[in-house]
Amino acid sequence: MQQEPIDPQGIEWTRVSPSYAKVRMVGWAIGALVTLVVLSVPLVLQLTGVWPGYPLWLAIAVPAVLLAIEIIRLALIPRQVAAIGYAEREDDLLVRRGLMFQEVLVVPYGRMQFVDVAVGPVDRMLGLCKVKLHTAAADATAEIPGLPTAEGTRLREQLAARGESRLAGL
Repeated sequence: MQQEPIDPQGIEWTRVSPSYAKVRMVGWAIGALVTLVVLSVPLVLQLTGVWPGYPLWLAIAVPAVLLAIEIIRLALIPRQVAAIGYAEREDDLLVRRGLMFQEVLVVPYGRMQFVDVAVGPVDRMLGLCKVKLHTAAADATAEIPGLPTAEGTRLREQLAARGESRLAGL
């Protein structure tokens, strides 16, 4: 994974599975299809004569612009997935994501309240899971999506053990 300006120096990032792009693409397809169908209603009504006063150019342009935007979003999904990573350090876990708007989260092990693993239907078919880290702050949650299930369960156990030992040492 390429070193970015906001990344701490000397960190070796562990990337998520490239198969996670398929999970994201399924979600993209469902959302894009629903939005495209809704925005195409005026075109269908205009072509069937139910809404003859609606401008045909607008009825065509709105779904066409949406389709162009959605194709660009689809093309970005593999790069967005490649930008997700995590690194385990001695006292904390780093979680990285983002292409244009990059983010590096630092989660101290001693601040973790609990760690859970979530699996959706598409994740399950591809053997992937999502690890969620809940911290002592009320609204602080870090997620690492797209992990192979074995790695996700290993990471959950590792983080829970480290969090428990750091909490006991406070």
